Amino acid sequence: MAEVLVYVDHVDGAVRKPTLELLTLARRIGEPVAVALGNGAAETAGVLAEHGAVKVLTADAPEFAEYLVVPKVDALQAAFDAVSPAAVLLSSSAEAKEIAARLAVRIGSGIITDAVDLEAGDQGPIATQSAFAASYTTKSRVSKGVPVITVKPNSAPVEPAAAAGAVETLAVSFSAQATGTKVLSRTPRESTGRPELTEAAIVVSGGRGVNGAENFAVIEALADSLGAAVGASRAAVDAGWYPHTNQVGQTGKSVSPQLYIASGISGAIQHRAGMQTSKTIVAVNKDAEAPIFDLVDYGVVGDLFDVVPQLTEEINTRKG
Repeated sequence: MAEVLVYVDHVDGAVRKPTLELLTLARRIGEPVAVALGNGAAETAGVLAEHGAVKVLTADAPEFAEYLVVPKVDALQAAFDAVSPAAVLLSSSAEAKEIAARLAVRIGSGIITDAVDLEAGDQGPIATQSAFAASYTTKSRVSKGVPVITVKPNSAPVEPAAAAGAVETLAVSFSAQATGTKVLSRTPRESTGRPELTEAAIVVSGGRGVNGAENFAVIEALADSLGAAVGASRAAVDAGWYPHTNQVGQTGKSVSPQLYIASGISGAIQHRAGMQTSKTIVAVNKDAEAPIFDLVDYGVVGDLFDVVPQLTEEINTRKG
């Protein structure tokens, strides 16, 4: 069976959930070979083997932390040359999509971004995507070269499948461009204790109807009762009610959780583009004609300040 390269997203050896989802998809089309780079790369092997990686290629060098993107592209290209894979899979983070694009150019291959499913095909892997703000679902395959595919988080289940997970050191020669952009400083993101927005299984978002920064406490309370991430519409972000890092939409972050709850959000196309691939969508809005109701699985016509606190109370009661 052909091998499939899977780029590992990890923090000091702690593998993030989207990578484990990629391993599930990789097993549909071949044998996963994981590529882990940077500090703690070798420590990822155990978890990756438990989820189907037949081999783990690791490399650590100061360049991965000190410079942006290109050293990682160099390493992934070295892995590509060593393995000759049938496909290369990465998660659809901002950095990984840049790595994917640069790699595709280097190896002369087509690229598919933001896939939400993957299956084997007679002429190569077939990726499912949502197009035009998820108004259409398309199936695509790369017609030239080895497909490079990025996949949205929460698009596949995490399915353990024990494999050898043999660790091999990857030899990497860095290109002249690798040191072109240096990282001068890093500031740790302040932790809220909530899941990361793009990886969360549940997202609770607020929009213009929240009517003020102080009122986002209602949204946060519901999110905390569900163990969810908090999102916001562009209108709420532009008004200064919530940080831009939490914006869901075409100019913000794209999410695909199991459950998306939209409160006080009208459902403009810009917002829908960032959340319409959610598995189950619930909306609370006092305007019965709001566009958001066109795509929901469950809709509540009512004032969010009446509905959301009652929902939070009911959830806490059942948990208690």
